[in-house]
Amino acid sequence: MCHGLSIARPRDYDDEMDTTIAALTSEIRAFRDARDWRQFHNPKELAVAITAEAGELLQHFVWQNPEQSERRVVDGRAEIESEIADVAILLFELADNCGIDLAAAMRAKLARNEERYPVDKARGSNRKYNEL
Repeated sequence: MCHGLSIARPRDYDDEMDTTIAALTSEIRAFRDARDWRQFHNPKELAVAITAEAGELLQHFVWQNPEQSERRVVDGRAEIESEIADVAILLFELADNCGIDLAAAMRAKLARNEERYPVDKARGSNRKYNEL
């Protein structure tokens, strides 16, 4: 659910479908390698592609007030889902190509954010950690 709007899940994932970061990264790698695209996917090119795809995602929300952007998620779900997937696929590949364990990096960042944004100070606040 995005705030007040009820957003239906596109489908329930089958219990046998492996959706771990490692499994998804393996699928992305296989897709890339079958097309011999590794040669084009250096860190800079992937970072540029992530930025471009994030811009395409952002385009869905430009000049939208909060209520309009919530409605846009419902009305444009398929397109927004596709853009989010593009960003995620490129991000997973960038991490993989750079030898970064994405799950470990995310957990480390969450732990750091736990320290930077203690619940008693950050709850309900949009201030940056150095302003709490």
